[in-house]
Amino acid sequence: MLALLRTRRWLGYLALVLVFATVCVALGSWQWHRREEALAAIARLDANYDEAPVPLGDVLTETDDYEIDQQWSVVEVSGEYLADEQLLLRGRVRDTAVGFDVVVPFRTDAGSILLVDRGWVPPGATSEAPDSVPAPPDGDVTIVVRLREDEGEIAGRGAPEGQIASVDLDAIAQTHDEPVYTGAYGLLATEDGEVADDLAPFTRPVLDEGPHLSYTLQWFVFAIMGFVGFVWALRREARGDEELEEQPREPRRARRRSDADIEDAILDGAER
Repeated sequence: MLALLRTRRWLGYLALVLVFATVCVALGSWQWHRREEALAAIARLDANYDEAPVPLGDVLTETDDYEIDQQWSVVEVSGEYLADEQLLLRGRVRDTAVGFDVVVPFRTDAGSILLVDRGWVPPGATSEAPDSVPAPPDGDVTIVVRLREDEGEIAGRGAPEGQIASVDLDAIAQTHDEPVYTGAYGLLATEDGEVADDLAPFTRPVLDEGPHLSYTLQWFVFAIMGFVGFVWALRREARGDEELEEQPREPRRARRRSDADIEDAILDGAER
């Protein structure tokens, strides 16, 4: 079997199996990392979502602060909404309907601006805009929000005037003279202790780890099966070669004389 393995054909087969196994292991490792990310997201949700609110400044000490472990952190802040600079975040889905989130800049008492997503409104007569957009409360208000990370720019997606395709905090910050929180924005929980009733509020996300573990195991099994199949095929061919060598060789049968050969022999005898 080792001699067979040294042949160019079987070395080529082995190279193909190694490439196949490498790809399978890489895909399995990718699925494993995705599972770890999903488990970490679940852990953050469980750790932060239902906690009592703390002052915004205790969590985000600078406007560009934000760590992923602060996702869903519940913070409280006082100030006023800048209703004239309200934006519509397009392409947001609720119960299979594609509508808009209402994003409003909130000037805190410290003078910085926190972007607040107040909730969802359905599309109007056309899908391009809602029929009406509820205005935020006037004057001083104390809000409780849950922090979410900056979404950044989505390549290839745009929005008309007054709308945005994503919560791109750096881009929004350029439209304000005051300092803007660019690490995170807030999903509204309450305003002055009440849940806003003029738009659809946010509900606790339902997260699960998904099928990544089973996919990981499947890819690793595929890698092992590649080697098993290679060894099986190699041994099968080697066994076939050995059986051919062990078979007794039949003696060569004398060639049957043709009629022409017989006639030539008779003529040769007559001539003598």
